[in-house]
Amino acid sequence: MTDLVLRDLASLAEMKAAEAFQRRVWGDDDPADNSDLMLAIQHEGGLVAGAFHGDEMVAFLFGFPTSDPKAQHSHRLGVHPDWQGQGLGLRMKLYQKDWCLARGVTRVRWTYDPVRRANAVLNIARLGAVAGVYHRDYYGPMEGINAGVPSDRVVADWDLTAVPWAGEADQRVSIPQDFAALVATDLGAAIAERLRVRAALEAAFANGLRITGFDRAACAYLLTRA
Repeated sequence: MTDLVLRDLASLAEMKAAEAFQRRVWGDDDPADNSDLMLAIQHEGGLVAGAFHGDEMVAFLFGFPTSDPKAQHSHRLGVHPDWQGQGLGLRMKLYQKDWCLARGVTRVRWTYDPVRRANAVLNIARLGAVAGVYHRDYYGPMEGINAGVPSDRVVADWDLTAVPWAGEADQRVSIPQDFAALVATDLGAAIAERLRVRAALEAAFANGLRITGFDRAACAYLLTRA
């Protein structure tokens, strides 16, 4: 992937291309973030970036300022289906890290679906974010790849200056190896898994635990005392 260029989007036309890109990744029925809005947020200090292979956008990231000038909210990260599984999501997040640190931003927060293994690997195992807040059905009913199951999310909190956690877990919570396949083949089982993980994480968070690691071999979150 040495021929990829990671950079901020540079025009309204590229923002419009990012709208189409979002529909390619999340499905035509999932509303894309509007190009006009992204352009305005970029002008007010937000991050709208892409990875390009020649003229083709193959990854997209959108983040915006929060009420804390030292924190950014990372709203979207998507990788073209043909480019997934090659570490491009990690490269985009590291681009975001460098972009933020250059502007005095030291934390990035975002919500993610806790039952999707790829999310857990990237956000927790590779980046070293932690999570201790759970939102039930955060976006309400969704379409596209998220259709049919409650849109539960946890909040990832990434301290850009911290050393990733390494230690013994106080508790483990397993998640499905392939939630997307489960949604496609057995929606009832997918919903049951959503509710199982929800109950386990909500109870753990209420008990003062938070996600600090992810065991890729066991496909399980590692939780420790906050």
